[in-house]
Amino acid sequence: MKRTKAFIIVLVFLAALAYPAPAMAVNLGNVIRGGAAVIGGGALVTVIAGPLNDFINTATLNRGAQFQGYTKVVPIVSMGSGLRIGAAQVGGTSRYSVNQTQAVAQLDLTFQRIGVRVLIPIDSLNPLQQFRRVQGVGVTAIVDVDIFGSR
Repeated sequence: MKRTKAFIIVLVFLAALAYPAPAMAVNLGNVIRGGAAVIGGGALVTVIAGPLNDFINTATLNRGAQFQGYTKVVPIVSMGSGLRIGAAQVGGTSRYSVNQTQAVAQLDLTFQRIGVRVLIPIDSLNPLQQFRRVQGVGVTAIVDVDIFGSR
């Protein structure tokens, strides 16, 4: 059952990558749940991270908005209402700092009825355990694939 579910998720990702679209993203919140999703979803993002990073860098270069530094795509793990996983491109001027970044922690908060999404580059694939913020690295793109075709 778990292998079938993982196989279907991988197929959806590959289909999403093959479909030409102006933007791409990953939101597995309705598909994967629980602590294992952090590791499994992170591994899935890692598989497609290189091509996604190249796509984002090419798209921004072609629009005159290229990031001047080092970039890579890492999983986003949301710790707000429910556990979700996605992906983001992070960037920094230090290769070491970018390489230290393993994921982006997403905190969904509310400030006086205003939704606030805080994105924190971190040094761990599992923010449910201990992690540290990676200094000098920021989020340069959010990757979002509409798995259920609601767009």
